[in-house]
Amino acid sequence: VQLQASGGGLVQVGGSLRLSCSASGSVFGFGTIGWYRQGPGKQRELVASVSRGGGTVKYGDSVKDRFFIFRENATTAFLHMDSLKPEDTDVYYCNVISVLDDRIDYWGQGTQVTVSS
Repeated sequence: VQLQASGGGLVQVGGSLRLSCSASGSVFGFGTIGWYRQGPGKQRELVASVSRGGGTVKYGDSVKDRFFIFRENATTAFLHMDSLKPEDTDVYYCNVISVLDDRIDYWGQGTQVTVSS
């Protein structure tokens, strides 16, 4: 299984970015796709996740009403981030859960998001 995460970058306060996560390596596609973030010395926290069919969506408290996650298909999801704040600066990691066994998950390489004030 391979995950391709992209879309990070540098943006000013109040700006927007869109992250994408695309997974490959399973003919069945994948279950829940999520984004997590973790900076130096911080605990990893859930940013947002979306179920396979898109019917179940979760957001971290700090990003509710600013971020929006949506599923394109069985292998790809996007995280649209609006009204970005300096505290959103972090490394964002994509995570996908196996559709065959939800105890198995995979992580992508991190993508840096930097919000400048």
